[in-house]
Amino acid sequence: MVFADNVMKHEIKRTYRYRLYPSEAQKAELARTFGCSRWVYNWALETKTKAYYQDEETLSFTDLSGRLTDKKREEETEWLLEVSAVTLQQSLRNLNQAFTNFFEDRAEYPSFKSKKAGQTARYVGTAFEIREENGKRKLRLSKMPGLIRIRWPRELPPEPSS
Repeated sequence: MVFADNVMKHEIKRTYRYRLYPSEAQKAELARTFGCSRWVYNWALETKTKAYYQDEETLSFTDLSGRLTDKKREEETEWLLEVSAVTLQQSLRNLNQAFTNFFEDRAEYPSFKSKKAGQTARYVGTAFEIREENGKRKLRLSKMPGLIRIRWPRELPPEPSS
């Protein structure tokens, strides 16, 4: 019996960190994005927990995504429309992964995110782009004014995922 070498290979994903130099307007937009992403994560955690304990209902990523769409249409939360929808969806995916890790005994029950902890937002797919401008590479983020300057201490891997 013959096995191909590539059948058992696993693709390794690595994380690279780069220093951003946003303008004041970009800093404000990033702060808004971080806040909305954190709010969506906390809202989804509360919604999912209440649904399970009060209604004995298990909400999937798709259920929460639909509810988030409805939530953005409400007058008191229409400010969620001001940031990239991609980052909000990624907050739901992050929560979904946190629950997967919990149920597979790799982590504790997901906890609420705090303003005081590290602020994050994940852009994937078409929500970001690396562009050349005046011989320098810069970053374009969805719903972000202008291009963001970056310090590139090492080459970016081909086709980054997020």
